[in-house]
Amino acid sequence: MKLDEFAFLNQQLAGMLRGGIPLEGALKQLTATLERGVLREELEQLQADLAKGTPLREALPRRRLPELYQQLVQLGAQGNNLPGMLTLLADYYQRRHLIWTKLKALMVYPAIVLIGSLGLSILLAHLARVLTTSVPWFFYEGQTLPTAAAIGGPSALLIPPLWIALMLVLFVAALTVPACRNWVRWHLPGFRESSLSQFAATMRLLLAAGTDLPRALALVANLEQGTAVGRELAGWRDRLAAGAGRISEFATPSRLFPPLFVWLVGQGGENLAGGFARAAELYGERARHRVEMMLYAALPVAVLALGGLIAGQLVLGLRVCALVTGLNMLGTE
Repeated sequence: MKLDEFAFLNQQLAGMLRGGIPLEGALKQLTATLERGVLREELEQLQADLAKGTPLREALPRRRLPELYQQLVQLGAQGNNLPGMLTLLADYYQRRHLIWTKLKALMVYPAIVLIGSLGLSILLAHLARVLTTSVPWFFYEGQTLPTAAAIGGPSALLIPPLWIALMLVLFVAALTVPACRNWVRWHLPGFRESSLSQFAATMRLLLAAGTDLPRALALVANLEQGTAVGRELAGWRDRLAAGAGRISEFATPSRLFPPLFVWLVGQGGENLAGGFARAAELYGERARHRVEMMLYAALPVAVLALGGLIAGQLVLGLRVCALVTGLNMLGTE
């Protein structure tokens, strides 16, 4: 699901509902403008169910839409403020899109370096292997010497491509494997601030919609199920159930939730939604600043890294060229 498209859809839907257009009619008009895909299919099915008279609370859970989105839309409908809730959701998903777009741009440079280096490494290793296969031995000063020894042995041909391939596999795993992706999301600079901002924004949405704190924590913990954050939020809920009333009592600072985050939320006092809003804003700005700084640094670092890898491969290439030159000189004597 494209977050920017989803955010814009909810903005338009909120405006049409404020104008007095029924939900099923607004969905029918808006889905016709969407590109073919899962989002359009799910919204068309939702519109069809509503047109048949199915209540929103029954039709919405049948659709493959984000769980947080479903919960908040139902809360907005129950409170007779669906346009307002859709506007909040549009803003939430738009912020997520902007930060995630910059994070994806940050990952482009390492990917280019690794893929380019791997291609160059494989090419040079192939050329060296062809040489050692076609000329396995050469004679020098009465001795028979293996050609592979002149370039550091047979293993020297495979070590650079294997190392670069391993780094590429780890990079892809960090983006695709859920456990690795969750670790990156909550530990690497830029990603961590973004995750804290999204967590605070989610809590603010739930609390502002009238959800009580235990239920809001339970919903977010369910979204983070199986992660270190989910386990830490379970601890928050246990301390809250044991009678801890203040944020500083049940949300103890940790590696995932730094003291500043807990302090910002606590500044809201009884208005926890306001406290989470402050934390979301501050950590959102931190994430954008951190990503911009890393983007400025990523290009020169990527160029230096690529240059270092190319230099290492060129050493191997020069040794191969020197060997070829020596063999040609021997052949002409």
